[in-house]
Amino acid sequence: MVAYIGRTIAVQRMLGQRLLSSKSPQLPEVFEQRIQQALDNMRATGTFKSERVIQTPQRASIQVQGASKSVVNLCANNYMGLADNPQVVDRAHEYLRQWGNGLSSVRFICGTQTIHKDLENQISGFYGGNERDTILYASCFDANAGVFESLLTENDAIISDSLNHASIIDGVRLCKAKRFRYKSGDAQDLEVKLQEAKSAGCQVKMVATDGVFSMDGAIAPLRDICDVAEQYNAVVLVDDAHATGFLGDTGRGTGEYWGVSDRIHLVNSTLGKALGGASGGYTTGNPLLISMLRNTSRPYLFSNTLAPSVVGAASAAISLVEDAKTRTPLLDQLWGNAKLFRTRMADAGFTLAGKDHAIIPVMLGDARVASEMADRLLACGIYVIGFSYPVVPRDKARIRVQLSAAHSTEQVNAAVDAFIAVGRDLRVIK
Repeated sequence: MVAYIGRTIAVQRMLGQRLLSSKSPQLPEVFEQRIQQALDNMRATGTFKSERVIQTPQRASIQVQGASKSVVNLCANNYMGLADNPQVVDRAHEYLRQWGNGLSSVRFICGTQTIHKDLENQISGFYGGNERDTILYASCFDANAGVFESLLTENDAIISDSLNHASIIDGVRLCKAKRFRYKSGDAQDLEVKLQEAKSAGCQVKMVATDGVFSMDGAIAPLRDICDVAEQYNAVVLVDDAHATGFLGDTGRGTGEYWGVSDRIHLVNSTLGKALGGASGGYTTGNPLLISMLRNTSRPYLFSNTLAPSVVGAASAAISLVEDAKTRTPLLDQLWGNAKLFRTRMADAGFTLAGKDHAIIPVMLGDARVASEMADRLLACGIYVIGFSYPVVPRDKARIRVQLSAAHSTEQVNAAVDAFIAVGRDLRVIK
């Protein structure tokens, strides 16, 4: 028997080695040719995306693989500079030691710890507390993917801003509700679409918009949107990923910026940008709707619960934003940096998009120019990325600059100086 077992194990090991050493299966020829042609076209038009490898923690100055010196990072969502904040990192370590690496489960089976409920309550309190609830997701993308299908039926309508994030678009596709799109930030066109939805007999009408359009640095006119939505008894949902933690007087986002927080039914946002930079997302708002999401939202029901270390880091980051002693100097530095960069770049002759935000797109048009300019800036010690189709519309290529509270005034000035030098070489400016 022992000899038999030994032979069996030997055969299994041999078969395993064969399986591990076997080649990948051959793709169907037509499929391989199609994918190869698409990739070749991307390279030819300058839209192929290569990933740069960072060899340090995320911060204002980073080391990039292949670069001889550190570079100033101007393209992270690290708006408050908390990605490597010692208090945030320490809390992540604390939760990792105390609560383990993960739950190996979804929330409703055995994946809810007290820390998850504590964080949900903390987020609810961050937005005002008593009359709201919060549900955590693995990402804001998941929050957007799960909200529409769970709450709306074929008898309802989604009225979506034309420039909404891809995650909202994908979430809408999963839903059976009738779909309407209004011109970005245009409250008059929104009213036209709401009237069309009303005429079509739609029972529930939900208006969905980004709070900030991340490729344009444009803030949605939520006061006007709420005014129109209320005339048609519509539900308002805002994806506030590029506003939470730093926009508004106390960092509560676009609702606070416009003074309409109490008129927004649902806010979807992220823990992976200003609030520590790791991962995780959430929906916060009406408790009845949140209860429905807990019971029907597929990304919530079928995804592992948020890791304890991420929960701890997010909790620490929110606490830092809630505390005026830490929040105020960070916001002062962030908005001072944004004003300095925008003013000097505009004076130099660059075409800039957006307004009143830490996202400042430098509009270039041609994808190859955007890609080459980003490469030359990297050689000058400035880390930026060129964005082109399909991330942005054709012939609207740009370099999206994102300022952080972690940037020093000297770093911002050095970045502008590099932009001016490279811009003149490439004849983007005179």
